[in-house]
Amino acid sequence: MIPKVFTQIIDLGDGRTISLETGKLAKQAHGSVVVQMGNAMLLCTVVSNYSAANVDFLPLTVDYREKFAAAGRYPGGFFKREARPSDGEVLTMRLVDRVLRPLFPKDYHAETQVMIQLMSSDDDVMPDALAGLAASAAIQLSDFPFETPISEVRVARVNGEFIINPSRTQLSEADIDMMVGASADSVMMVEGEMDECSEEEMADAIKVAHEAIKVQCAAQVALAEAFGKKETREYETEITNEDLEKRIFDATYQKCYDIAKKGTSKQERTQAFSDVKEEIIATFTEEEIIEYGDLIDKYYNKAQKTAIRNLTLNEGLRLDGRKTTEIRPIWCEVNYLPSTHGSAIFTRGETQALATVTLGTSREANQIDMPTFQGEEKFYLHYNFPPFCTGEARPLRGTSRREVGHGNLAQRALKGMIAEDCPYTVRVVSEVLESNGSSSMATVCAGTMALMDAGVEMKKPVSGIAMGLISDGDKYAVLSDILGDEDHLGDMDFKVTGTADGITACQMDIKIKGLSYEILVKALKQARDGRLHILGKITDTIAKPNNSVKAHAPKMVSKIIPGDFIGALIGPGGKVIQELQKATGTTIVINEDPVTEEGIVEILGTNQTGIDAVLAKIDAITFKPERGSVYEVKVIKLLDFGAVVEYTEAPGNEVLLHISELAWEHTNNVSDVVKMGDVFDVKYFGRDPKTRKEKVSRKALLPRPPREERKEKKD
Repeated sequence: MIPKVFTQIIDLGDGRTISLETGKLAKQAHGSVVVQMGNAMLLCTVVSNYSAANVDFLPLTVDYREKFAAAGRYPGGFFKREARPSDGEVLTMRLVDRVLRPLFPKDYHAETQVMIQLMSSDDDVMPDALAGLAASAAIQLSDFPFETPISEVRVARVNGEFIINPSRTQLSEADIDMMVGASADSVMMVEGEMDECSEEEMADAIKVAHEAIKVQCAAQVALAEAFGKKETREYETEITNEDLEKRIFDATYQKCYDIAKKGTSKQERTQAFSDVKEEIIATFTEEEIIEYGDLIDKYYNKAQKTAIRNLTLNEGLRLDGRKTTEIRPIWCEVNYLPSTHGSAIFTRGETQALATVTLGTSREANQIDMPTFQGEEKFYLHYNFPPFCTGEARPLRGTSRREVGHGNLAQRALKGMIAEDCPYTVRVVSEVLESNGSSSMATVCAGTMALMDAGVEMKKPVSGIAMGLISDGDKYAVLSDILGDEDHLGDMDFKVTGTADGITACQMDIKIKGLSYEILVKALKQARDGRLHILGKITDTIAKPNNSVKAHAPKMVSKIIPGDFIGALIGPGGKVIQELQKATGTTIVINEDPVTEEGIVEILGTNQTGIDAVLAKIDAITFKPERGSVYEVKVIKLLDFGAVVEYTEAPGNEVLLHISELAWEHTNNVSDVVKMGDVFDVKYFGRDPKTRKEKVSRKALLPRPPREERKEKKD
């Protein structure tokens, strides 16, 4: 018996709809929902333990997986089972997590899992735009303490028109591609890439997305009411002590304020704040410390945070002594590493990134194999954040979700500025060596310089800046180039990258409700001023891409050949191409254009002589003589019935010069007329209709003897 099913339909306003369904699947989960758009279907389940974990944070896990069966495909590789999540899945997990996490109570510490699975795929629907909606809808059907419904949508601008949740085809034509997460009241998360758009255009896109999200939030509320809204569960809340909080605040606030005002270095103020904490702890008895230990830490951190925020709001000063619009000192260097194809160091304050560039052929392209998308990236960026960059020692457990997310942001910031005709596959790697502030924005800056140092043709250089916001409702301060501490204590942190002419990528997390679009645009414009300042430091170091790649870096030449010559260039069993690579010291890659069926030959080598030799060989193999034309040839073999000659302009391209075409006179022996190594001209007559073989003639270019002329007249 099929249980009762509850459904809500969301109309996108252009003939497309999204349905929310519950009651049929996964009923033992604390909340479950199926979200469907077209043929794409996502199942989201949520479960949260009823007892708190022994931690002082929310142990929330958001997991998003795309099942290969959803697209009627097998997983790639030897083991035919989905394994670790792809980068694309990790990025979707991060997008959902960043919106959900702040809406749980701060004192809710129960183990919580949000699991989202793509169960059916549709080529015209990008499922990552539905994951946030699915997660929030499932939570609304549960008894979790959760502040308000949210949703996420993708907004793209195509030919000047904004589209909600576009298809991948539409997205390929867009100049704005953003994911926006919000509740009905407030925008909470923005991430995306743009083609040098303005601050106002970005704000307009956010507004359009927010209007669509309001409709989706209302549908979740209606679904929960139809299903039967559950009472919010009771959970063990944290112990509070107002007297203890006041005692700690009164004893530490001014001291923290004074330390923050000194404008010292990170290490100095960290030690000073630690000393204040030790002083207040020393005023408690051992019994009080055992009883109130966690609360002492909590209330001290709260007093410290309040002092730092008030310093900025009241006096416009920050932890390191800067004003709100001031950028930390910057120094840059290119060509630091002698053996890389390109390298650069970017240091801003206590944040440092070392970027390298490696150039390769299409064989080195990053292959993407997901159920919803298969393709390749010829430009990609990897970001590494080792423990030592923050002065810590911690276990190394592979690439973290944070590293994937920050690397993706930097990649999106730069990729649009790589020239379309760049022949190389380009890999950028950023090694974060110091971090106190945005290392992802340092990666963008170091990456720009490393690309230009490598001689990669960039349309324009790109810079990036991390911004913050502190607000108490009545007044606010926008902070340029935030520190790590300011990231944690602020009400909004946002990263913006771009050229001198517009924004190329952004990432925002907004922690306060009801942020006005006026404040948002003002913050974006202040970010632009900072971005241009940083861009000036970059261009002072390297103003434009180097004219050529480095001497030890590979040079790339591409050549188009007719499709019917691909086999000849490869040779039987790859013999021709392998021997050619060995002889010339080059790497040769051949791809077939799926539309024209032409061969695209990529030649990569450090020695121009070797590249020239490959080009000459290709010219020889693809050489096609024209009927009626005259060509110089060289005798390479003598036969009884003629001579095998080779076109001198196409070595290796041979043709038979028949004995009857050597001379007007009767020829008994080929060697009577030509010898090995002789060079002379022949005329090309095309293919003989009788023999179907190519015909060339030496005698056609020689004067006829008089006797032959008399004989012809007589005939």
